[in-house]
Amino acid sequence: MTSTKKLSIIIPAYNESATILDILNKVVSVELIRGLHKELVVVNDCSSDDTEEKILSFQKTNPSVELSYYKHDENKGKGAALHTGIEKAIGDFVVIQDADLEYDPNEFNILLQPILDDFADVVYGSRFIGGKPHRILFFWHSIGNKWLTFLSNAMTNLNLTDMETCYKMWKADIIKSVSLKENRFGFEPEVTAKVSRIKDVRIYEVGISYYGRTYAEGKKISWKDGVRAIYCIIKYNVWSK
Repeated sequence: MTSTKKLSIIIPAYNESATILDILNKVVSVELIRGLHKELVVVNDCSSDDTEEKILSFQKTNPSVELSYYKHDENKGKGAALHTGIEKAIGDFVVIQDADLEYDPNEFNILLQPILDDFADVVYGSRFIGGKPHRILFFWHSIGNKWLTFLSNAMTNLNLTDMETCYKMWKADIIKSVSLKENRFGFEPEVTAKVSRIKDVRIYEVGISYYGRTYAEGKKISWKDGVRAIYCIIKYNVWSK
């Protein structure tokens, strides 16, 4: 029996010409458990390369794919692209998929399982638990990530292992009920703080793989985003409760 429920996959894209077609094809090829349908919500954050041309070409040559395309007139940041995607998504569940190739869309089903089994309302995909492949890259990034996760946990009273992960999945009514402000990478600590305060929310974590990329390969996050994340952890857990 085919499910009528739908997963909205939000794909923020900024100058991802090199990988955007690969990730779109990977997402389309995934067969979701329990017969769930897919909706792709692609948000182009004012790319200056030919990201848009490639998205529109994909859309034209794949008319059977449910793909909604939105474009910002100015570069606002990943968080802003996610705000647009969350607002426009029409599925029962929502997940974030970066436009690079660091995360494997075939693992959507790992995140879906505890939600569809009615254990979870929110699922984080952790790069630091389980036996999945994990590319070895930057020592100080890993220390920074774990420190930010520790600080966030201390304030939310959660025990996440990877607060900064891209792979976050929510029941749509959960994420749409949250008023989000951060336009850049502060999205992660902000959404974690605000979702953690939802009454009786059930948050789970599952192990995922991670195919990280170097700065030469297009990685964009910097130490400034780490400083902003600290500010956001304090702001959204203390000052803006």
